[in-house]
Amino acid sequence: MNNLFKSSLLLGFMVALNGCGGGGSGGGKGKNSTPPVASSELPVEVQNAINSEKSTLRQELTNTLSFMGNEERLAYDVYNKLYGEYGTKQFNNIATKSEYKHITAGQGLVQKYLLNDNVNFTNVDAPSLGYMNTAIEDMKAGIYDISEIQALYDALVSKGSTSEIEALKVGCMVEVVDVDDLDKDIILAQNENATDVVTVFNFLRDGSYNHYWAFDKGIKKRGVTDGCCSVGTVDGVNFCHPEYPQK
Repeated sequence: MNNLFKSSLLLGFMVALNGCGGGGSGGGKGKNSTPPVASSELPVEVQNAINSEKSTLRQELTNTLSFMGNEERLAYDVYNKLYGEYGTKQFNNIATKSEYKHITAGQGLVQKYLLNDNVNFTNVDAPSLGYMNTAIEDMKAGIYDISEIQALYDALVSKGSTSEIEALKVGCMVEVVDVDDLDKDIILAQNENATDVVTVFNFLRDGSYNHYWAFDKGIKKRGVTDGCCSVGTVDGVNFCHPEYPQK
């Protein structure tokens, strides 16, 4: 995510927070703040891509591995946090059935390129969290080593804590941000012929499409007919994407 995009998005969140209202109720706060054990089993083609021969990555593409690892963790942490607030099934299902696998896939790429190799990330803050071999359950929720991701997490949780509908809208926002970033990163990986990275990032993007429509459905069920499109455009960032593929 480029700095201008992220700055605009964060500013939009802050503006929205000042005018957020209620709207919609549902699962009831704190129904089940401890999600069930998640599955880390990856699709065969994704695991094969991680296990394949290394591609040659330039520094910009190398840094996307760290960034996407943080960004997928952000989604997982935000959704678990909001599930604890409202007990809304979309948050639990997406966090445990999908985002957990996305973190696993990202961690697999990080391990592939950083273990026993003179490769480093130049986009992480010091000190690095060093989560290359850390179990997901042992990662500190809501704490990141990229300052842009940290600021985004804080803004998303604040917005989502105002009402269940706003929380579902946060889900739409997270997924659009992921898709926008992955669109750029996939092109970068294709240009470097890093087919393993392309395969993993396509897997992440397909998940984001599905999650977007799950949140869209959840919002519509609560009486907001425009679903994710009700978020609209925030400082030039469009959160209405009827063109996203649906399964």
